[in-house]
Amino acid sequence: MAIISNDLQRKTWLEVKKSSDFPIQNIPFGVFTRPDKKTVIGTRIGDYAIDLATLQALDYFKDIALDKNIFTQDSLNNFISSGRSTWRKVRNRISDIFLNSNTELQNNITHRNKAVFAITEVEMQLPIVIGDYTDFYSSREHATNVGKIFRDPENALLPNWLHIPVGYHGRSSSIIPSGVPVRRPWGQMKNKDATAPTFGPTAMLDYELEMAFVTTNANTHGDIIKVDEAEEHIFGMVLLNDWSARDIQAWEYVPLGPFLGKNFATSISPWIVTLDALQPFKTNGPSQDPTPLSYLQGNGKYSYDIHLEAHIATEDNDFQTITKTNFKYMYWTMAQQLAHHTINGCPVRSGDLMGSGTISGETPDSFGSMLELTWRGQNPIQLKNGQSRKFLEDGDTLKITGYCENDNIRIGFGECIGKVLPAHKK
Repeated sequence: MAIISNDLQRKTWLEVKKSSDFPIQNIPFGVFTRPDKKTVIGTRIGDYAIDLATLQALDYFKDIALDKNIFTQDSLNNFISSGRSTWRKVRNRISDIFLNSNTELQNNITHRNKAVFAITEVEMQLPIVIGDYTDFYSSREHATNVGKIFRDPENALLPNWLHIPVGYHGRSSSIIPSGVPVRRPWGQMKNKDATAPTFGPTAMLDYELEMAFVTTNANTHGDIIKVDEAEEHIFGMVLLNDWSARDIQAWEYVPLGPFLGKNFATSISPWIVTLDALQPFKTNGPSQDPTPLSYLQGNGKYSYDIHLEAHIATEDNDFQTITKTNFKYMYWTMAQQLAHHTINGCPVRSGDLMGSGTISGETPDSFGSMLELTWRGQNPIQLKNGQSRKFLEDGDTLKITGYCENDNIRIGFGECIGKVLPAHKK
């Protein structure tokens, strides 16, 4: 089935700024609460949130076989389970409804007032019920930097890293939508020269600039997914900030890896951008040496050219860009990650979230965490207001943005934002 919604010649009758992340060629999916407090599934074009439940009730999707309650739910899980053919039909139909030459909804003021809202009128929600969350560790530059900081700089990458997409099972219950503040966590930590650990609020709160993909019901227990089939089971992508307490993490991660230093909060952007919308930006990733084992080899382009930035704001200073990087730098692709995740028969379900791991480039301004940017506090970031930061302080706000862009089109993800609140009193 053709992806007519990607046609660059298409224009919408809604007003859309040229710099918008959400032209008619994007058509992401999310969940929002309307001004009347009803929560529905919707999409976004420009600065408008579009209620798909109302459009369905008004028969705008009558030619597509959909459950009658598919868009009245408070998560996208069932819609995601309907499969790629349905996602594509719905995106194509939305594109037709809002095409500038289509007057069906454009000239029906009553229907428009029921289904189309200014983005400022709605409250975005977590778009999926996340049963399982896996976070990978797939940026070679990031893994190398961390190895240099914490271990032997001459042997920064551990022996397995170039052979498998390393990952760990995260905590899905603490994944929150963009805009929800994050409270500084308490935990155990141990200074290098101390004889015993101490307990208190983290002094090394950090962000991790990541992306994540959302899966459908990919396989049954015991079955595997091949690299060249993997993208058929990926609904779309979001921005992700895997907040990290570095001092807690450093003390606890041996021998089983991240735990309390990671699972207190993970923020994601509210709009899921489909892989269909990202097709024009597929590219080759870095060359892999040594050649991966056969089950991790594929024949297509499975990386994406997505510009990513992290910005910090203090309570008395506007946002300042501190990281510029790109998703295409990832050594292990989403297709390889999903193939590896299922090679032992592990079942993947609708709404599962797979984080990329911190995305860093080769230059210092492309590092995706403060751990790297400040080299664990040795080189503080200088802010425009004269302050400096080794790690995030109370009152700081961290924002991640991401978009694809070429000479013809810009497809973006909006923002993933969170403000740091003080730790609970002892």
